[in-house]
Amino acid sequence: MEIIEHYLYTKEHEWINIEDNIGTIGITDYAQSALGDITFVELPSQDSEVEQFEEFVSVESVKAASDIFAPMSGRVIEVNSKLEENPGLINRYCYTKGWLVKIEITSMEETSNLMTAEEYESYLESIEQ
Repeated sequence: MEIIEHYLYTKEHEWINIEDNIGTIGITDYAQSALGDITFVELPSQDSEVEQFEEFVSVESVKAASDIFAPMSGRVIEVNSKLEENPGLINRYCYTKGWLVKIEITSMEETSNLMTAEEYESYLESIEQ
């Protein structure tokens, strides 16, 4: 499983990459692997507000439908519209071309509720036993 060192993670297997006040959000390699081939993604509308750990994206795969939770609160400033025509980008490039949304973060303090790459790796090891 690939885990990116400077990203932050949730127990529901979302990641966020923070640059200045902007967070790019996606699902982890573990999550896309568990879901199988992703066939549909429902993204939030631009300018919508999201709250930390609330549902904000839905993905459907050959195995199941899953809700994706916002790792941090903020305002959606960009959605990855390429996923509408090619949701499989999440399977192939979950940390790059398969990102879901970008948000303008409203509370940087919320990072304390997230895991570092090292903590996430330990978490994965604990749930796989």
